[in-house]
Amino acid sequence: MPAAVAGKILYNFEKLIGVMKALILAGGFGKRLKPLTEMRPKPMVEVLNVPIIEWQVRWLRKFGIKDFVMCVGYMKEHIIDHIGNGARFDCRVEYSFEENALGTGGALLNAKELLSNQGSFFVLNGDILTELDPNRLNIGNSNVLAVVPLRSTFGLVELDENSAVRGFVEKPEIPDRWINAGLYRFTQEVFRYLPQEGNIEVTALPALAKEGRLQAVRYKDIFWRSIDSHKDIEEASKEMKEAKLL
Repeated sequence: MPAAVAGKILYNFEKLIGVMKALILAGGFGKRLKPLTEMRPKPMVEVLNVPIIEWQVRWLRKFGIKDFVMCVGYMKEHIIDHIGNGARFDCRVEYSFEENALGTGGALLNAKELLSNQGSFFVLNGDILTELDPNRLNIGNSNVLAVVPLRSTFGLVELDENSAVRGFVEKPEIPDRWINAGLYRFTQEVFRYLPQEGNIEVTALPALAKEGRLQAVRYKDIFWRSIDSHKDIEEASKEMKEAKLL
């Protein structure tokens, strides 16, 4: 069968059933989470007694994803020992190894061969927790990123015209301001934009956007949290309990 025909069949198949493979960027150091990350990699930091990377596998499994690629580097043996080949999570897991830190873009490029049979695939940062539906990113033959509303890092004070305090709003979402949620759906063309070393956020994404080759899907009223600090662990634990994501 000609490659062009095979590619078209694969693309149409993916349109019907969604992307079938997800790559997790799990090679980071997690410097801001020390001392927790002195003995384990960042994706193995626990939230409600479950490692972040296990939460991610459980979440994606709920949406039909059964094949994973883990990009691992720093203290990789912890992730490999915990996740293994994925059998206990009813999925299949392959690993891409980084001998030196490559950044998110370099890590994805390093895993290219493990994604060569995919017309498109998901990529996610190894430090996010969410319940959003990744299959909404399946838009034609496009490169797509998930965006969520920007949340203020401070509580806001509501004032009237006379500067009387009317109330307080704790860390509200800011209307019409969106941030990268760390979840992408890419086609094979993304590999033309990736660096040998460097982060995708400052290399491939701006280049794709400049050429009009990147779309976004907005997610509102959904749990999403990036675990970057000790406070994030505490707040994520509380929010996950409230959202009943246990």
